[in-house]
Amino acid sequence: MKKIISFALACVMLLSVGVMLVSCNQDQNIKVINIKLTDEQYAYAVKKGDAELLASLNAFLATIKDNGKFDEVVNKYFGDGTPTAVVSATKDSTKDQIVVATNAAFAPFEYKEGNNYYGVDMEIMKMYADSVNKELVIDNMDFDAVCTSVGQGKCDIAAAGLTVNEKRKEIVDFTESYYDASQMIIVMENDTTFDACKTAEDIEKILNSYETEIKCGVQGGTTGAFYAKGDEDWGFDGFKFSTKDYPNAGLAVKDMQNGNLNFVIVDEAPAKRLVETING
Repeated sequence: MKKIISFALACVMLLSVGVMLVSCNQDQNIKVINIKLTDEQYAYAVKKGDAELLASLNAFLATIKDNGKFDEVVNKYFGDGTPTAVVSATKDSTKDQIVVATNAAFAPFEYKEGNNYYGVDMEIMKMYADSVNKELVIDNMDFDAVCTSVGQGKCDIAAAGLTVNEKRKEIVDFTESYYDASQMIIVMENDTTFDACKTAEDIEKILNSYETEIKCGVQGGTTGAFYAKGDEDWGFDGFKFSTKDYPNAGLAVKDMQNGNLNFVIVDEAPAKRLVETING
């Protein structure tokens, strides 16, 4: 009888621990506020004045949009398709290569698993390199350095979910836009602050009421950072809340889960991918 009672108690204890673990995991869940705060366009970029490469890229983008290849790639990351790994060659000046600058921490447009690259941009750049019979080299760097490296001629193409804007046009030339984007807010799942909001104006009314004790996380150098802090060249007034830069949005979300941030502002597609991945 004692063994039976002991076993029963052990089962109750294990069940209790299981419930506690589930509760802890649920407490760490996040959600995206599905309201677009900005209206942006992504494009690839080349060194300013490189008309030949720009024309080649634009022609290639037009072709894959016409023949359906572009939609096939997008479906791998936004639909039911299966992503294809992209392998970077080693940079070698003796070989005919195309060098792409990116920041591989921006899923679903560019990210890494092991030594392989994935994402909409990475697969399109691989297709482009193949179309011009060149070896693809991917130079993974901080986002802030992407446009600069191309503008200085250190890399050939910037492919990093880049939003087109006049400030960046001073050092690079953009291709035709290939994706419409916007900024969104990520909060903890139990945060109801923005639940009643219906429009961007509703959200901004709340954001404008915040003072410096409220903390926001962003990926440094991105449109989300400019939106939060304010930037005249981007046409953003900014807000009074405190803004902290991170190398990528995933680290910002982790810090929010640790209780150090109130919310995170990031591009729509990466925001939704983060929610999907973290809530698992």
